[in-house]
Amino acid sequence: MDIRQQGRPVTQVPMLDLKRQHARIKASLDAAIAEVMDSCKFINGPQVKLFTSRLAEYAGAKHAIGTANGTDALQIALMSLNLNPGDEVIVPAFTYVASAEVIALLHLVPVMVDVDYDSFNTTAANIERAITRKTRAIIPVHLFGQSCPMEGIIDIAREHHLHIIEDNAQSIGTRYTFSDGTVKQTGTMGTFGCTSFFPTKNLGCMGDGGAIITDDDNMAARAQMIASHGQSSKYHHEIIGCNSRLDTLQAAILSVKLDMLDTYIYSRQRAAATYDAGLRDVPGIAIPQRMKYSTHVFHQYTIKVASGKRDGLQQYLSDNGIQSMVYYPCPLQRQQAFRGIARYGDNLDVSECLCREVLSIPMHPELTADEQQYVIDKIKEYASQHL
Repeated sequence: MDIRQQGRPVTQVPMLDLKRQHARIKASLDAAIAEVMDSCKFINGPQVKLFTSRLAEYAGAKHAIGTANGTDALQIALMSLNLNPGDEVIVPAFTYVASAEVIALLHLVPVMVDVDYDSFNTTAANIERAITRKTRAIIPVHLFGQSCPMEGIIDIAREHHLHIIEDNAQSIGTRYTFSDGTVKQTGTMGTFGCTSFFPTKNLGCMGDGGAIITDDDNMAARAQMIASHGQSSKYHHEIIGCNSRLDTLQAAILSVKLDMLDTYIYSRQRAAATYDAGLRDVPGIAIPQRMKYSTHVFHQYTIKVASGKRDGLQQYLSDNGIQSMVYYPCPLQRQQAFRGIARYGDNLDVSECLCREVLSIPMHPELTADEQQYVIDKIKEYASQHL
């Protein structure tokens, strides 16, 4: 397999290949885009209502509200809870900054807690230790495509009268099984579930977009009002809000892709099984663990690399034309932006450790068997020499 061109490495295996993905559904995408262009209803066109209705149905929820992006979805959900400055919101330290950023933006206090080493997700025990009389909400983040242990988190939230806002940006379509056999999708178990349609997500648009999901009629109405300048009807503003809309063009594109989501998930799961078989017994490499209570939709396939060799492996893959990414290289408690603002859990050692060990390798529905075998072979080559 030739991976060099004029002496320079070229990308042979990308993290994601949207060109291939879009080529397969080009006719449907073109038709959806053309319909919006012909109507010229670029804001709040009928495709927005159609998509949000279909999204709610897919998730098994009563309401879905489109937003301009996933970060806005989180912020609007928090604003809907009518919290006061200084109130505390618990969030994992090992996650993307948006989950904590929106807390600070609203003059609330992010309380950062540790995560489980095997699942990458926070736990009920970590959350419970961080609760104080000022705690008002929890933002569990379903990281990389797998659910947090929600049953325990829900029990704690009920005991302490706390709201749950699920950050479901990476795990749309994931199913959680309760101990009594009840199955629910991530994003439908709290007061709100928030997701992102950033192009790299499992359900991604061709720009930016997000959504809020809820079963609470009153909360849905409040979130919708906040997202539209706090107005109950045009030019009548009951509360302070913001301007955050899923535009019509993106909604039309997302409707096409929603039809494909379960197929995309299956393809990712099949690719993950191939990686599992090829990497399970490689010394110094830990494959992602599956939790019995959750399905895994593999937004990322994230391995852990031992002995301080993660960066070396990433460079070796790059030299051989294989893209990889570190999600995330720095835990939130070490980010300058949160100094003097956040409160920290009693122990954040796992988050620190994961930031040194995690490496996400190519994962998308269009991965071929040859591409995966090439990635596996190169990881094995490096491991045999350095791990």
